[in-house]
Amino acid sequence: MSFLEITRGDSPLVLGLPHTGTELPENIEKKLNEIGHAKADTDWHIHELYDGLVTDTTTVRTLIHRYAIDVNRDPDGATLYPGQNTTTLCPITDFDGLPIYKDGAQPDATEIEYRRQFYHSPYHKALSAEMERVKAIHGFAILYDCHSIRSQIPFLFEGILPDFNIGTDGGQTCAPSIEALVKRRCHAATGYTTILNGRFKGGWTTRHYGRPSDGLHVIQMELAQSTYMLESPLWTYDTRAAKRMRTHLKIILEELIRWRPA
Repeated sequence: MSFLEITRGDSPLVLGLPHTGTELPENIEKKLNEIGHAKADTDWHIHELYDGLVTDTTTVRTLIHRYAIDVNRDPDGATLYPGQNTTTLCPITDFDGLPIYKDGAQPDATEIEYRRQFYHSPYHKALSAEMERVKAIHGFAILYDCHSIRSQIPFLFEGILPDFNIGTDGGQTCAPSIEALVKRRCHAATGYTTILNGRFKGGWTTRHYGRPSDGLHVIQMELAQSTYMLESPLWTYDTRAAKRMRTHLKIILEELIRWRPA
């Protein structure tokens, strides 16, 4: 699929990049309003932030923007956070709760199903295949799902988001030792704040694939964008801040590559 970027390595580690894409098919883009065209909810620069930190690692990235379809949502449309504000499989609002479509242009059930089959399903087919490939080599696979979000979004959460937001769905999606090593390394990062299974406990990808008993370990990392970029248009990559953050991310990824089951 031309909208998928896959690089293959032979280590146990797979990096998922579901929200860095900025491309929108013309038939979708023309239906969006100015808010939608701004694409403010992109995980800006995350692929750049992680690029080259470790070698021999597999990455799976979709170039399609999350406003077309969010590949980190349940394909059946079930909410991940009951009772809390969130966005849907094919979002009709942004993270501030503002409409992203022109009046009357929101996708109907037929359009949502088309997007699910054409964009959501191929991404997960590729991601699943890569996890199974590295599992065949090592007997296990670790998916580290890479995310970022603005540190202040009142529609989604109160106050200021911690810098490192680790999600394992309450410890269900990976071995305890994987959760512990990531948490330990985040806490050791001087000047940063960390939370485990706070507002972001892991999206659909984390919960769907995380089956430690089957050798499939998944952990989500949601970074506050303030740690490596400017959180307003033009969403500029802050080279100095990013270099500092990359130092800590490199340590985390290197330890995950070295991890082995007990």
